[in-house]
Amino acid sequence: MTESSLPDETQLPQCPECASEYTYEMGALLVCPMCGHEWAANGQPDEQPADGAQVIRDAVGNPLADGDTVTLVKTVKVSGGGGGTIKIGTKVAGIRLIEGAGDHDIDAKVPGFGKMQLKSSVVKKV
Repeated sequence: MTESSLPDETQLPQCPECASEYTYEMGALLVCPMCGHEWAANGQPDEQPADGAQVIRDAVGNPLADGDTVTLVKTVKVSGGGGGTIKIGTKVAGIRLIEGAGDHDIDAKVPGFGKMQLKSSVVKKV
């Protein structure tokens, strides 16, 4: 079977950041190997509420809110301070959503690491 004869539903979308066609699936996420961008595979566009604030979604597309409890869906390397890694499955309670911190949109206290910022693309709402 040639690549052009594959059904459209098996082809993954291009990267929304760099338009690369070499995206691949990693669990619930789609990943671009060219620029490293990760996004939810559900393909839902970002919804904006009436007040103009952006809805922040977890790795599988669930909307997040202040005070939610989330679990990491992949191991995260911590830079700076003491370094180390936060293992997949680590539960983080009482998150706070933030804006203007680059691509890190969650402020949280991670058990064993203290206060830090996380990306919503590496967490799943519990």
